[in-house]
Amino acid sequence: MEDIFTKIPHTYLIIGSTVLALFMGTLALIVRSKAANRPVTIKKIILPPLFMSTGAFMFIFKEFRVPPVQILEAVVVGMLFSLILIKTTSFEFRNDDIFMKRSKAFVFILLGLLIIRLIGKLVLSSTIDIGELGGMFWILAFGMIVPWRVVMLLRFNKLSKEKGVRI
Repeated sequence: MEDIFTKIPHTYLIIGSTVLALFMGTLALIVRSKAANRPVTIKKIILPPLFMSTGAFMFIFKEFRVPPVQILEAVVVGMLFSLILIKTTSFEFRNDDIFMKRSKAFVFILLGLLIIRLIGKLVLSSTIDIGELGGMFWILAFGMIVPWRVVMLLRFNKLSKEKGVRI
């Protein structure tokens, strides 16, 4: 693993990770847009953070480890970003099922968050090692998705009980 960070030029790592982030962000937008056409289930709310949690295995390698202060910073920023997602996510009851309400702002918010993360990565890459930065941005993303999904689950359960929908 160490060879990746010493043999590949820093600029290539930044460019490669930026292109990958843009690809993943675009993929997330497509998946979220299509998801609005299907009923929401508890499984669909819980699984994304569980799948994402496997990324924590990166911290096995010392190149990705983040100092405690930066962990706290990344978690706080992630939670602040989650507030935007929480505010723009809501459900509606249709055809005896629960669906996410379409929000025109949601796409722009996801794009905005992606752009902010990319700019932050480009700025911070001059002062923080690329592996450590990758760890910080994973923590930020996880700190964003977990609170958002917890609130989604609470709202989903509340609406399910109100409408008498079996979960």
